[in-house]
Formats: sequence, C-alpha cells, structure tokens
Amino acid sequence: MAPGETAGRRGRGQRVSIEVANESGIVVDEPALAALARYVLDAMRIHPLAELSVLLVDTGTMADLHQRWLGEPGPTDVLAFPMDELRPPPPGSDRADRPDEQGTAPGLLGDVVLCPEVAAGQAREAHHPVADELEMLCTHGILHLLGFDHADPDEHATMFGLQDRLLSAWRAEHAAGREHQAQDESG
Repeated sequence: MAPGETAGRRGRGQRVSIEVANESGIVVDEPALAALARYVLDAMRIHPLAELSVLLVDTGTMADLHQRWLGEPGPTDVLAFPMDELRPPPPGSDRADRPDEQGTAPGLLGDVVLCPEVAAGQAREAHHPVADELEMLCTHGILHLLGFDHADPDEHATMFGLQDRLLSAWRAEHAAGREHQAQDESG
C-alpha cells in the first residue's frame, strides 16, 4: 500500500485512513497490516474517520527512536506514539460514531512504529511466521494508542487478553476467507 493510501471501507461509506510506510528495506505485506489495523479499529469501535499511521523502520532508526523517547539503548520491536486522546466507546455503546460520546470523535490516533528485523528474530525464537509476529506487534501498538498498558499485573492481563482475542478473531476470519477463496478457485 502506498503511503497516504486509504485502506478499506467502514460503515455507511466512511473510510478509515491507515497509512503504512515501509522504510525498513525488508519486504512486508503492507496491505495485510493495513487490513489488520482496520479490523482492530473496527473491533474496538473507534470512529471510522480516525487516522492511523504504521511505519516500518530498520534497526538503526528504531534504536534511535527507542533511545530518544524511552531512554533505552538498542532497537525494540514496537513503539506507539499517541496523538489525540481517542478511546473505545463505553461498554454497551453500539459504535464510536457519535461525537457526543467521550473519545468517539474522529481524530489522529497516532503512529505505530514496527521493526521487521527485530520481529523476525522474535518470530524465529517463538517458532512462528514473521507475519504473525508483525500482526501481534501492530495490534499491541494500536492498543497502546488506545490507552492500554501493561505496567502492572491487572493491566497486563487486560491488554494481553484483549490482544489475544483480537488476533484469534482476525486469524479465524482470515482462515475462513482463505478456505472460501480456495473452494471458489477449485471449482
């Protein structure tokens, strides 16, 4: 997906703007990351006009960002830079498309910065595909942009539980879609 390209349709003809820019020098399926991000934002009922940027960078750039913003040396896997204070709508609300609900107005969600090189190393250690690791990291970053954290045990359980549920639902939906597509192609 080209930088600035709008990814996908959401509700009543509105579009969520998800910009994916790959500056890492590593081939990554940018449209798949944009689709995952759109799925997570939909599942979290974030306003359909909210904007998100996903940036993929090399280890040098990530190490610089990690040092500059967190004061920690070396590259990391994901960083999240929130912009507007967007939050999921309150429980029981049908959708985040009414500006009178707190945190539901459209806005710039922020930036998720991923390092595919670090993700590849973690994927090898975890014995799963790099794409799965990047999906997990992207979801993790988006949840941070929405105000989730994992500093204490309760927050950790909440955030990682939600992350696991979102990824499981995403993967189940896409596995079913691939099955259906394979059936259509086989006749």
